[in-house]
Amino acid sequence: MSTSSELETWLIEVGAAIIEKQADRGAAVLTPRERLIHCLWVADYGMRNAGDLVTAADLYADFQDEGARMSAQLGLGVTRTAFELPTGVLQDRYFDLFDRMCEEIRAAAD
Repeated sequence: MSTSSELETWLIEVGAAIIEKQADRGAAVLTPRERLIHCLWVADYGMRNAGDLVTAADLYADFQDEGARMSAQLGLGVTRTAFELPTGVLQDRYFDLFDRMCEEIRAAAD
């Protein structure tokens, strides 16, 4: 099991690669797992830089709905439940859920 710091580093690095891939080749080439990681990256950016999910929604308005859809498609229960929470509840519980979401997504196959 990884530490929160290691998981944050993983998300930043993988998220940056996904953003670059999307910029170079378009969103249509992203796998469901990559789309989910992007949604989590957006949420994480908002929470760590502004302390809220309003900033996340400014970056990508559909991050929470798409995160729920992609995690459902991938069969990731913890992550799906988190993204399906009301936005205020997800915002309040985000840092408590972060490690479990990252671990679940990391273990998922594309």
